[in-house]
Amino acid sequence: MPQDELGQERREEKRSSDLSERREEEFQSKAEMPEKSLVSTSKDILFRKDDRASVYPLTMTWSFGWNSSLPVYYIRDENQRVLLYVCAHTAVIYDVFKNTQHHLQGHANVISCLCVSEDRRWIATADKGPDCLIIIWDSFTGIPVHTIFDSCPEGNGIEAIAITRDAKYLATISDAEIQEVCIWRWTLAVETPACTLNLLKEYGVQNYLTFNPTNNKELVSNSKTQAIYYLWCEEGDLLAHSAPRLTEKTFNKLVGKFSQSVFHLNLTQILSATMEGKLVVWDIHHPPSSASASAGFPQIKPCKLVHLQKEGITVLTTVDRYIVTGDIRGNIKFYDRTLSIVNWYSNFRLSSIRTLSFSKTPAAPPTEKSNYPPDSTLKGDLFIVRNLIIGTSDATVYHLTTDGTKFEKLFVEPKDAICAISCHPYQPLIAIGSFCGMIKVWDYEKKKYLFSRVFEKGLGVQSLTYNPEGALLGAGFTEGTVYILDAMSLENQIPEPFKYSRTSVTHISFSHDSQYMATADVYFTVAVYMVVVRNGHRVWEYLARLRSHRKSICSLLFGVHLDSNEPRLLSLGRDRLLIEYNLLKSCRDNLEVLDIHCTDQGNYPTCMVWYPPLTKELFLLVCNSGYKVKLFNSTTKMCRKTLLGPVFGSPIKQIQILPVKSTLELQKRYMVFINRDKVGLQILPVDGNPHKTSAIICHPSGVAGMALSYDGCWAFTAGGQDRSVVQWEINLRALDAAVSLGGEDLTPFYGLVAGGREGKFYRELEDYFYYSQLRSQGIDTMETRKVSEHICLSELPFVMRAIGFYPSEEKIEDMFNEVRFSEYVDTGKLIDKINLPDFFKVYLNHRPPFGNTMRGIQESFDILGFTNSKGKKAIQREDFLNLLLTKGEHMTEEEMSDCFATLFGLNPEGWKSEPVASSVKGSEICLEEELPDEITAEIFTTDILGLTISQDFRQDPMVSEAVKNV
Repeated sequence: MPQDELGQERREEKRSSDLSERREEEFQSKAEMPEKSLVSTSKDILFRKDDRASVYPLTMTWSFGWNSSLPVYYIRDENQRVLLYVCAHTAVIYDVFKNTQHHLQGHANVISCLCVSEDRRWIATADKGPDCLIIIWDSFTGIPVHTIFDSCPEGNGIEAIAITRDAKYLATISDAEIQEVCIWRWTLAVETPACTLNLLKEYGVQNYLTFNPTNNKELVSNSKTQAIYYLWCEEGDLLAHSAPRLTEKTFNKLVGKFSQSVFHLNLTQILSATMEGKLVVWDIHHPPSSASASAGFPQIKPCKLVHLQKEGITVLTTVDRYIVTGDIRGNIKFYDRTLSIVNWYSNFRLSSIRTLSFSKTPAAPPTEKSNYPPDSTLKGDLFIVRNLIIGTSDATVYHLTTDGTKFEKLFVEPKDAICAISCHPYQPLIAIGSFCGMIKVWDYEKKKYLFSRVFEKGLGVQSLTYNPEGALLGAGFTEGTVYILDAMSLENQIPEPFKYSRTSVTHISFSHDSQYMATADVYFTVAVYMVVVRNGHRVWEYLARLRSHRKSICSLLFGVHLDSNEPRLLSLGRDRLLIEYNLLKSCRDNLEVLDIHCTDQGNYPTCMVWYPPLTKELFLLVCNSGYKVKLFNSTTKMCRKTLLGPVFGSPIKQIQILPVKSTLELQKRYMVFINRDKVGLQILPVDGNPHKTSAIICHPSGVAGMALSYDGCWAFTAGGQDRSVVQWEINLRALDAAVSLGGEDLTPFYGLVAGGREGKFYRELEDYFYYSQLRSQGIDTMETRKVSEHICLSELPFVMRAIGFYPSEEKIEDMFNEVRFSEYVDTGKLIDKINLPDFFKVYLNHRPPFGNTMRGIQESFDILGFTNSKGKKAIQREDFLNLLLTKGEHMTEEEMSDCFATLFGLNPEGWKSEPVASSVKGSEICLEEELPDEITAEIFTTDILGLTISQDFRQDPMVSEAVKNV
């Protein structure tokens, strides 16, 4: 509903508040619902809207899969067949006949529960996670009409949700150690609940909630062991409840675990279904009018246990004059008010029923053309009931037309995690693999399912890759098997699958000529397969395998030798090793290694890709856990550039270069990436400009994989445990516009430092930069100064440390190489100086993205130290000094003494940092006297280094400005 219409409606409600109160008193006493909802009706225009125009770089256009743990609702019928279901953090409204989707996007966490009003217009969704939300949507327009923030400040989100039949009130149960039940007057746009109730722990986790359809002041909820009845006394905003304990002794029979509860059609009882096929019938006892106030609330008492059926009941609901059950064997049964069976559907051979949703339109009266089945009573009357949607535990959705018993399968999706996706190299096809053993192939332009294959039990699909010709599909499985399949039929292309891994195959890659295929598994092993000619036929054979890494392999990449056009194979692991293999010299069971390079010191790499040829030099682009992007020369493996990568809450875990449609686009390239929960787009070349990057949440519970369409128009992300794949439309113009708005030259970079261009930090940087010029010429010299815009390259580390960035010797060498070889490919000359703008960029790209944090220092002490008497991690003084002298970029004894003398202020000013002071003799220092016996992270940071720690512990404490001149 438009905001102005809703606001007008609320004002009308306020003006007639007295009349409404009077009507509600009558309503409460008679336990009857108003004939008409207070919310005015409007036309359904949801699928008439043109959603194609997008102003965002990435726009969700389709969602494959659905969360079969949540209900699927039948929200349009008659000439339409429209469903509502959930994919990760998005509610999807799907028109079956038109094959179109509308996405209700607003949650940042995975949606945990949802409900719809009786007229199917109002949809309420809630999530679990930080900053959880409750959103009420108008299904006619797809507009969120109200959002409730901070609905569960002390919990983790919402466990269950329900809406009254007239859509006036909303009820929620939180997901917290002490669960809280809340009633919301959402139509009044309030941010606080009308009433709340904290539940006892012994009630168990209440995970199902529903209102009485004939009295919106009554509710029932249940956990596996406890059913609770609620009565909302609106006058005092009090929520009374009754929760009698039910044990096996109550009926002297096994009751079973509760699944769902509903109000009986006779209005005075509640029914609770169990996984033993039984119904617990509760009587609602209203106190006499003469009862005291303390005993003035209704109570429920168990009155009987009905063994309804043999199969465990998973779904319990009511429709018209029937009580309906769905069970673990896929049966759907209908009972009358006396719990006598009326009819059932048991010949569809379904898996366990998860949800039943009936059409909002009552079944049409029988005519001569009708073909309703007879019921199972002695009379044999026609069994007339509404059409319904059925959702099962194997992620399949069916539609049942009761007139004629027409049973249709609408869609079947993977019922387990989806980690493997791959796009065809020249057709609009995407292959999706799941841990349940299913591979499905879709036409992503027409949104049409084409074909699939389900492998035997125990074979879960972990990785998928098309070969460059698009004729083959390589598939790696969770138990180590590797299949090579025909891309158009998914039939085996090898007599027997390869079984050379003992565990999950995480990566599959083909060489550019499809002569080699390589795989990597969880046990850090790379295996290579190749095409050979046997009896005049090209067949795939195993070549060799090697356990080349010590930690998990994050990238496996083929390339091309530029001089011979032969394939190259490289692997990158979290052990920080970049390994290239010698395929030409490898033979059966012997995979030769060509060279090994270490990519980093402290951070570990996360992914690798070939950098597009935007320059004359060919690079490998490597991302690491420190939010950095590094460019390595593809031949020498020298680190040529270190740049600030996308910073969106977690490091990049996978990158791909966006394909181009024509050669005219080769000079402007783009990169698509995923991190823990987002998908993003970045303009190349990478230079640290934050405006060149955009990202959006795609799978809050974690992204498992990514693929790009052959024409660069679409990106696809796999959600792993959320069992969905999302298709994103890529709009490059929107990102280009954002970059132009961010400014040119250094303007985008000024915002990365405190205060910007005119701030204190940048002013100090300028002072240090020009002071470095004076220092290199001699502070006390009387000769004429040479004014320059540059400083010597050798001065770079001193200025870096002066402004609070303390790079290691390896990082300093990387900075030197970055500047020194910046023009070498074009001019053949080495650079030995740097100007202020270039220095500023080097500083921003190399410094830690979040500054020096106490967490990083503490982690080092956690590894190196022991637990002292105060329970803190500490390092003994002797061990501390020994580490400085022997480990990592270790110091000499003279260097260590000089550093400590300077830190403790014992050396004269300018000691060894000023050329003119180099002849001054330093102080003798006794480290046993200056250093404590035990050194903790706090002592090291504050007492030794002289840094201050921020006291804002809501976030990671920052190690900030130096107190002493270091």
